[in-house]
Amino acid sequence: MLRRILSAGFWAFLLMSSVVLFPVAFLIWLVTVPFDRRLVLLHRFTCFWASLYTWLNPAWPVHIEGRDRIRPRATYVIVANHQSFLDILVLFRLFTHFKWVSKRENFWVPLIGWNMSLNRYIRLARGKAVSVRHMMNACEKTLATGSSVMMFPEGTRSPDGQLRAFKRGAFQLAKRTQRPILPIVITGTADALPKRGFVLRGKHRIQIQVLDEIAYEKFAQLPVETLTQEVHELIATQLEGAPSSRALSAERLAG
Repeated sequence: MLRRILSAGFWAFLLMSSVVLFPVAFLIWLVTVPFDRRLVLLHRFTCFWASLYTWLNPAWPVHIEGRDRIRPRATYVIVANHQSFLDILVLFRLFTHFKWVSKRENFWVPLIGWNMSLNRYIRLARGKAVSVRHMMNACEKTLATGSSVMMFPEGTRSPDGQLRAFKRGAFQLAKRTQRPILPIVITGTADALPKRGFVLRGKHRIQIQVLDEIAYEKFAQLPVETLTQEVHELIATQLEGAPSSRALSAERLAG
């Protein structure tokens, strides 16, 4: 019962804070959009907004490892595993500039979804080939302007915390645009808030691990299917915490 009460309090705080913070986001957009073409300042405020929910929750201590591996002026295709709704909140804790690729239904959420639209995050209608083409084109244009793109190559949250197969889109994008790939590993979020449910669990340590970037030169000659599998193995190895039997190819990418 206590967990249900605390969970209700968290969701109520998320709603009330969004009511307060969305007008601030809109004002920032209105003032900065004429000169901030990539909306860097608005995204930075959005990072602050999202980070409030982990900063103020003692049950969700977030540890970030490898933040210094992110080159400030680099433009990446960023890929991360996806365990929970909390992944979105904790990735904003990186306070680095990127545009999300997100399912279009998220843009319909009042206040939060409206802010996603202001930020020009990229919509995707799952299962629709036309939408996938539009999404890829939007990602290419975004990367060309100097903004990184953040994608979950599993496509959706894992129902049990286990790493799912990766879709090829992010890796096709990296090859087509010749951009480096930045892999990120998230742990602990599935235990704190599982996919199917709104009741928060007890205290869980959440970790974001930024791995070494994978330069385009290292995968330029690889078929996209091989690249997809090797990045999957790289992230899977980190999640397992021990070398896997198929880690040799992943080591080639990371080395």
